Amino acid sequence: MTQFALVTHWHLDAPIDRVWDALVAVETWPQWWRYVCKVDLLQQGGAEGLGALRRYTWASRLPYRLSFQMRISAIQRPTLIEGTAEGDLSGTGRWRLVPDHATTRVRYDWTVAVTKAWMRLFSPLLEPAFRWNHNEVMAEGGKGLARHLGVRLLGTF
Repeated sequence: MTQFALVTHWHLDAPIDRVWDALVAVETWPQWWRYVCKVDLLQQGGAEGLGALRRYTWASRLPYRLSFQMRISAIQRPTLIEGTAEGDLSGTGRWRLVPDHATTRVRYDWTVAVTKAWMRLFSPLLEPAFRWNHNEVMAEGGKGLARHLGVRLLGTF
């Protein structure tokens, strides 16, 4: 199974609490993140959301969709959200937020393996395209979040 370790950085001209509130309101992501098609809450988590289970359906720049379930495995307001994914992708995603004066730096680590048969088969050949696609989807997320918050996206990489 091919595993990918992908890292995204966003720098937003917004205080950490505003960025946090938008990221934890995952059911609203389809309203501002272009490639998020649907988010369904399958199981309510604890008071802070620990243990919550959601199904995500994503589109992409390439002609395919992905669907997976993600359970929140760690949460520390306002700096950390971590979850484990199972479905078309299997692995771990981790949001880390760091205040930088009046701005917020966001880092997303996504360590996943593809589980769809065709993706596993063609991963050695298509790995650069999969990485490019992930980067495009995440760049749109940064732009969409900035629009949603009414702030500037100071950088994405």
